Amino acid sequence: MSKTVQNPVALLGRLLFVALFLPAGIGKLTGFAGTVAYVAAAGLPLPTLGALAALVVEIGGSVALLLGWGTRPAAAVLTLFTLAASVFFHPFWSVPADQAYVTQLLFFKNIAVAGGLLTLVAHGAGGWSLDARRED
Repeated sequence: MSKTVQNPVALLGRLLFVALFLPAGIGKLTGFAGTVAYVAAAGLPLPTLGALAALVVEIGGSVALLLGWGTRPAAAVLTLFTLAASVFFHPFWSVPADQAYVTQLLFFKNIAVAGGLLTLVAHGAGGWSLDARRED
């Protein structure tokens, strides 16, 4: 693929990740008490700290991807976050049968998102990024 196509497609890909993570992070910030309750309901320890970490990862990671700055480490952190969220918040193997389909769908959607993020880890942000300007 030529750079004329590759760079705008890479930017579009980063923007689509931002469209997923940034609203989720902002929602956690604006509804922090609800987020803490949700984390606690999942049985995780230190729910306030977990909720705070989640919003920092989602907002910070989104900004990094948007700018294409520190893209590889940001994508790696978002990958680990997404995989952990899949296991703890979408455990389709342990929900009642009438809830399993949607929970399984969300689980595997997250697995696919993690796969896309790993592509960013492997290949970086592309030419239209602060990372590329730093490399020049």
